[in-house]
Amino acid sequence: MLEIIIEIIISILEEGFVYAILALGVYITYKILDFPDLSVDGTFPLGGAVAVMLILAGVNPIAALFVSFLSGAIAGMITGIIHVKFKVRDLLSGIIVMTALYSINLRIAGGNVSIFSKQTIFENKLFDRLIPDTLDGYIKVTILFVIIIFMKLLLDGYLNTKSGYLLRAVGDNEHLVTSLAKDKGLVKIIGLSIANGFAGLAGGIYSQKSGFFEISTGTGAIVIGLASVIIGTNIFRKARFKPTTAVILGAVIYKACVWIAIALGMESRDMKLITATLFLVILVLSNDRRRRVKTNA
Repeated sequence: MLEIIIEIIISILEEGFVYAILALGVYITYKILDFPDLSVDGTFPLGGAVAVMLILAGVNPIAALFVSFLSGAIAGMITGIIHVKFKVRDLLSGIIVMTALYSINLRIAGGNVSIFSKQTIFENKLFDRLIPDTLDGYIKVTILFVIIIFMKLLLDGYLNTKSGYLLRAVGDNEHLVTSLAKDKGLVKIIGLSIANGFAGLAGGIYSQKSGFFEISTGTGAIVIGLASVIIGTNIFRKARFKPTTAVILGAVIYKACVWIAIALGMESRDMKLITATLFLVILVLSNDRRRRVKTNA
């Protein structure tokens, strides 16, 4: 019984940590920039497609993740340029890039691609020699934990820089940034680029963890990211740790909720329905809480 519980916890942590990286990117657009960026549904699989094809070409899997981040960042930059330079509404800018990326991802990967026979950050000759198969789950969780902590510290550090403060200011008060003689449009583009870089990195890690890429991987990624952000920031809003930590915990809690729903009888093919239902419940509860706060005030 104990072994089954441990396996469940490891499975939840694996999925939760991967999507926590995505959620950190969504946190930038949703909470900081107040930008409804749907391009995440395209940049997440973009990172996966890029990572898989580079690994098949013999590129080091760690280097492939850097390129996954870069590809997502470029796509995010394009979303920002469409919005800022061409004056397209924020929501439509994301939809345009998301739609275009579907075809681009197909062009890159050509369809569903497997890398089970290739080395990844989770499966390689060093691990095969030193670590028994029974510890594979622990190793994956440890690697993911190191990556998520590194990315969290990197984001926290950036948000405490001058550029990071400008990013916060654009989301809170665009006129303040303009009064400081700073280009608010450029700040938005930078923020969207970083956010989608996180999404691309998450996609690359997800493909390496699962051992394959499929074009439908990114469907609903933005909903999962938003749900993780809303859960974390609402449950832990009074906690003393940083919002980025709350977002990571939110992603793990979200995945735990999905597992509970499946354990209660829902099937894996109902995953999108579970995701949509959980997201709706989270939104309703968070709105009720805001109304209560305003009433008490």
